[in-house]
Amino acid sequence: MFQQMQYFIAIVKNHSFTQAAVDCHISQSAISQQMKELENRLGVQLLTRQGRSFEITAAGQYFYTHSQAILADVDQLVSQTVKIARPDTVNLRIGYLRSFGATEFLQTVAQFTQAFPQVKVTITSGTHEGLYELLRTGQIDLNFADQRRALSNEYQNEFLTDSDFMVAVNRGLPVTTDQIESTDLADLPCILLGTDPQPAPAEEAYYREILGVQSDFVPAQTYDEAQMLIAANQGYLITNRRTQVQLDHAIVKLIPLVKGGRPLRQNYYAYWKADNSGYYIESFAEMLKRNFV
Repeated sequence: MFQQMQYFIAIVKNHSFTQAAVDCHISQSAISQQMKELENRLGVQLLTRQGRSFEITAAGQYFYTHSQAILADVDQLVSQTVKIARPDTVNLRIGYLRSFGATEFLQTVAQFTQAFPQVKVTITSGTHEGLYELLRTGQIDLNFADQRRALSNEYQNEFLTDSDFMVAVNRGLPVTTDQIESTDLADLPCILLGTDPQPAPAEEAYYREILGVQSDFVPAQTYDEAQMLIAANQGYLITNRRTQVQLDHAIVKLIPLVKGGRPLRQNYYAYWKADNSGYYIESFAEMLKRNFV
């Protein structure tokens, strides 16, 4: 039936038996016969023929849509099966958020390489926007990063953990320690880790619209650079309870970040393209998830 499904998809896409036959490298009479056999097998009419033209029925439209998804799954099944059988061809490309810290991630890499020594693991660290672009363009297979966009069905989204946002400021800054709004720090630059001097539009929109930042931005490549700016009272850093361990509490003061009086939380996910899912990607994601429990 898979072959007949391919013929049917070609007919509907081309809206022509003649062109579909050319694309599928068979005769027009043969592809017409295959469609009759498919309709007889299903017991429903997929196309209503009107002379040399035709219209797709409601049942045909349903079959067309879901046939494409099924055949894509079959292609992926075949590809992944071949990869498992030929381990020398497997290369798993993983990206992780540099600012998060690497403890759970490194544990997962060690566990994965021990479980699957035949798989070559390539690791890339970066910023949220940089990793998102690498995943979107197919340059990495799985991305471990924070959530900044609405979850999309184009990706598999495996929730890992969440954490309350915090603001790291100079210990001498005369501000409340119970909670703080980013608008209270509008006169102090907001430090962005690992970014260019001018943040990407999507990153700036996230800080402005989601976190409520009204300040100018100042870049810092590492936490040490960020803390130097904080110590000199030249900026504040937005972090969270999980990543605060990378800061020296003798230098900085940490205050819960709120917006409109409500606490803000940061969610972390493992992301990979739905049409690029596979045994090794899913195995890595499952190991990563277990290390956050």
